[in-house]
Amino acid sequence: MTDRRQFMGGIMAAAGLALAPGVVLYSVGEANPAGQAVSAKVRWGLLIDVNKCADGCGSCVTACNEENGIGSTGRPETDPQWIRKVNLRDPKSGATKLLPMMCQHCAEPPCVDVCPTGASFKRANGIVLVDKHICIGCRYCMMACPYKARSFVHEDLTDQKPHAPRGKGTVESCTLCVHRVDEGGTPACVEACDARSSGAMIFGNLNDPRSEIARQVSKFNTTQIRADLGLDPGVHYRGL
Repeated sequence: MTDRRQFMGGIMAAAGLALAPGVVLYSVGEANPAGQAVSAKVRWGLLIDVNKCADGCGSCVTACNEENGIGSTGRPETDPQWIRKVNLRDPKSGATKLLPMMCQHCAEPPCVDVCPTGASFKRANGIVLVDKHICIGCRYCMMACPYKARSFVHEDLTDQKPHAPRGKGTVESCTLCVHRVDEGGTPACVEACDARSSGAMIFGNLNDPRSEIARQVSKFNTTQIRADLGLDPGVHYRGL
């Protein structure tokens, strides 16, 4: 199995492979478009201030769907959800909190551990991705994810985005807009949140003490969902 993963990785690192007409998947595991190697010196992450996340606001969800070409299948039960809004309720006080939930980009991702082909993998910089070329649709990763952050593509797809190739019979999830990050940008959800002047989302390098996200995490109490599992998610929440 290891030899096969290395062989497939070598092929995909060498060139882009066509997933569908007009859609090409380039290797995202080794280098960014500027030719700089992805490094563990960087740990990309998100900080979400739940207190600033307004009821009824779905800007982050809409932006994600538009950026990655995600539409409704006509069957809500099978619609992909790279990011969704969930309500948390305190059983004692009855207080509720509305927050965005997506792939948590764990340092120790269980989806990677259970994947039999190596399709689920984690970049050195902390972004967890799915290689659609070797995903066999077994959905073990979906069962292993404690955040229910992955979706299975049940339908044929059209009008795909070149930077976000998808495929029927494969699993997918939030990529932290890796195509934007590699160009020095920020995820679409963060950009949309800023455009509404909400400022509920901060994206940045958790390993850089000078970054805004690192300063906020060190200054204020934040929560990692299911921290008890020891997965060290890259997504932190404030106000939970």
